[in-house]
Amino acid sequence: MNAVKITAFGAPENMIWSEYPDPVCGAEEVIIEIYAAGVNRPDVLQRKGHYPAPEGAPADIAGLEVAGQIIEIGEKVTRWKLGDEVCALVAGGGYAEKVNVHESVCLPIPTGFSLEEAACLPETIYTVWHNVFQRGNLQAGEGILIHGGSSGIGTTAIQLAKAFGAKVFVTVGNEEKGKACLELGADGFVNYKTQDFLEVLKEESIHVILDMIGGDYFSKNIDLLQADGRLVYINAMGGRMSRLIF
Repeated sequence: MNAVKITAFGAPENMIWSEYPDPVCGAEEVIIEIYAAGVNRPDVLQRKGHYPAPEGAPADIAGLEVAGQIIEIGEKVTRWKLGDEVCALVAGGGYAEKVNVHESVCLPIPTGFSLEEAACLPETIYTVWHNVFQRGNLQAGEGILIHGGSSGIGTTAIQLAKAFGAKVFVTVGNEEKGKACLELGADGFVNYKTQDFLEVLKEESIHVILDMIGGDYFSKNIDLLQADGRLVYINAMGGRMSRLIF
């Protein structure tokens, strides 16, 4: 097969379309012939040399989500058959013509979605479902604050949380992004450049906070949460060090 190979860490020009060994299908895996691949922040970081590939994933091919057609199935696969169109979350290697992936992390293409659109789903869907609903245990009627509401994770979290009956608030960097979040279903937004989210939302009942910022947000998050609230971190763009302010 061919793949977009990282020949040296650095600029995008170091990514070259070239021949690469075909993936091998494990007993519980499928081989997907890739039609489209999503682009995520870790892909850029991997290309720059700041994101080591997980164990078992190719170090020189980025790509964490794909969409395409199943062309090979392992002997223990039960959920899929040859010819099924799926999107999938992969540990790496998505910028290629083919990829092997465990059958459990494949998803059917949603009705009405193109393969290009479906390739943008797995990373955010799995991240939000695991962190908001499994780890955060968000329930209908509860309030959630999503930092970075206009990001890929944020926009997905807004729609899923709203669909499951939560009251949704977000932080954003400008009014335009805030209005876009409202259109997706958010109940309110805070412009973090001009407002203090703790002051704006202190009268709201916030049970879950999904935070990709970290840093100085920690103390405000704790002050804002209801008793038995859940603070879930998925990144620390504002730094990994924090402190409580009493």
